[in-house]
Amino acid sequence: MYHKRFFLFFIMITCTAALLCGCGSIKEPDDPPVQEKTDLSQENETGGGNRDSTPVVLVPEPSGEVTYGNELVSMDASHLEDGYVMVRYTGDVEKVKLQLLTPSGTLYTYTMQDGYETFPLTDGDGTYKVSVFERQAGTESSYISAFSQTVEAIITNEFSPYLYPNQYVNFTPDSKTVAKGAELADGASDDLEVIARVYDYIIQNVSYDKDKAGSVQSGYVPEVDEILDSGTGICFDYAALMAAMLRTQRIPTRLEIGYAGTVYHAWISTHIDELGWVNGIIEFDGSEWKLMDPTFAANSSSKDLKDFIGKGDNYQTKFIY
Repeated sequence: MYHKRFFLFFIMITCTAALLCGCGSIKEPDDPPVQEKTDLSQENETGGGNRDSTPVVLVPEPSGEVTYGNELVSMDASHLEDGYVMVRYTGDVEKVKLQLLTPSGTLYTYTMQDGYETFPLTDGDGTYKVSVFERQAGTESSYISAFSQTVEAIITNEFSPYLYPNQYVNFTPDSKTVAKGAELADGASDDLEVIARVYDYIIQNVSYDKDKAGSVQSGYVPEVDEILDSGTGICFDYAALMAAMLRTQRIPTRLEIGYAGTVYHAWISTHIDELGWVNGIIEFDGSEWKLMDPTFAANSSSKDLKDFIGKGDNYQTKFIY
């Protein structure tokens, strides 16, 4: 079967590779308070599967049942059970940050964009604190509080945060990325084959943008359709694009940010019913998975990374989106 042998060993992991140093450009939040490619000679047949590839796009909604706010910030907490909160800033300060403190004490920092934005509650049930900060005029790093609210979440479906779009994995029913994911999934026999097809497509059709990696600023937000159209991106882009395709094929997918060795990096994890959460797949031999990282797979040329990866100990997740 195609999916029984679809990942080979990849990868070279020297820090001299611009790939790795570039991924460090994601930048760990510090604001307020602040391949060889897969061997497609393996029988990559298509068709014959009976899995439904119709995309399912969950649309976050600020429905207004539970709201908080002031003259600067509107927060809609009507769908905490679905694993997200929506926030909109309506003031006139140019740079605004949102911080989300999770039940485990992890502090997420986002740069606010326009309109209502969706922020996932990836820590499960518990108390979350949402705070919004405005940058003070004439400063680069001094922020003052504009809003703060604590909410209690009881999430009814643990996978919801990894199926809905959010600020970092953003898509709509009209996104080209959604249509492409459905095209790739058409004729697949199961979720595993969908993952294989999406993975192979991305590592063969998206090249690493070294210039972008060297210039990207803190607060960067991937635009999945732009990445699909351009065929270039950084590690954050690879992960966001793949996550969007898989989520809309009903496959829970986490975009994870943390450290690959000492390099700040982004990758994905997927949930497969018979296996649970699979963190960073690179290889599947029919029974065992090891690290799925589309950036490394697309840009590496030896098996050296297999030794680097080991049992996954060199990948340390810091944030999940």
